[in-house]
Amino acid sequence: MTTTITPATAAAPARPASPHTARSRKERRRTAWTGLVAWIIGILFCAPALWMLLTSFHSEADAATNPPSPGAPLTLSAYRVFFGSGGGASPWPPLINSVTTSVVSTALVLVLALPAAYALSIRRVEKWTDVMFFFLSTKMLPIVAGLLPVYLFARNTGFLDNVWLLVILYTSMNLPIAVWMMQSFLADVPVSIIEAAQVDGARLPTVLLRVVAPVAAPGIAATSLICFIFSWNELLFARVLTGVRAETAPVFLTGFVTSQGLFLAQLCAASVVVSLPVLAAGFAAQDKLVQGLSLGAVK
Repeated sequence: MTTTITPATAAAPARPASPHTARSRKERRRTAWTGLVAWIIGILFCAPALWMLLTSFHSEADAATNPPSPGAPLTLSAYRVFFGSGGGASPWPPLINSVTTSVVSTALVLVLALPAAYALSIRRVEKWTDVMFFFLSTKMLPIVAGLLPVYLFARNTGFLDNVWLLVILYTSMNLPIAVWMMQSFLADVPVSIIEAAQVDGARLPTVLLRVVAPVAAPGIAATSLICFIFSWNELLFARVLTGVRAETAPVFLTGFVTSQGLFLAQLCAASVVVSLPVLAAGFAAQDKLVQGLSLGAVK
C-alpha cells in the first residue's frame, strides 16, 4: 500500500521569530545589562563606607597596615575608646549639641519657609521671580567670606561657644534652599482645596497646617531631611565659633587627627557613630524623600 504525502501532511518549515519577540528579547538583555551596571556602580559608591565600617572593627595596628588587611581579627576596641572607656573625652556632649542644633534649626526653617513658599507659589507676590533669584543668590557667597564678620559679631556679643549661635546660623544658611525647594512643591497643591477651606472660614494658619502641609508632606519631608543633613555635617562655622561647651560631632571627629598621628580605627568608629543619625533619618523618610524629590519632575 502506497502512502501519499500531501502538502498538508508535510513537515512545515520553521517559522522565523516575529519582530516583536526579537525586540522583547533585546529589551530584556538590555535591562539585564543595565541592572548589572547599576549594581556595579552602587557597590563602587558603597565600597568606601563599607571599608570604613570594616576598619572600625580592627585594632589600630591592623588598621594602619599597608596594604590593608581586611582579614584581620575583629574587635570593639575602637568603639570602646570612642565612648570614653579609655579615659578620653566623652562623645555625648558633642552628639547632643549636634542633635540640638540640627533639629531646632530644621524646625525653624520649616516654620519660616512654609509661609514664604506659600506666598511665592500659591498666592504669588509681585515680582516673585526676583525674590526667588535673591534667595538663590545668597547661596553663591562663599562661606569663608562671611566667617570673619560672624566671628567678630559673636565675640563682641558674647555668643562664642554658644549652641544657639549655631542654631541661628544654620537656620539662615538653610532657609534659602528650603524656600526654593518648597516653592516648587507647593506649586503642585490644587488651589481649589485652599479656596474651599477659605470659604469654610479657615484662616491662613489653618490653611497652612491642615490643608497645604498634608498635601505637600513629601516635599516638606524631603526639605527637612536635606536641611537636617546640611546642619549635621557643617564643620567650618562650628570649628571656628565653638570651643568646649558648644562643640559639635564633626568638630569632635577632628580630634582623632592629632600631632601624634592618625588614629584610623578610632576615626572610622567615630565616623560610623556620627553617620548613624543621618542614615536612620534617611531610611525612615526614604519613601517621602523619593516622592518629594520627584514632585514636579513629570507634568
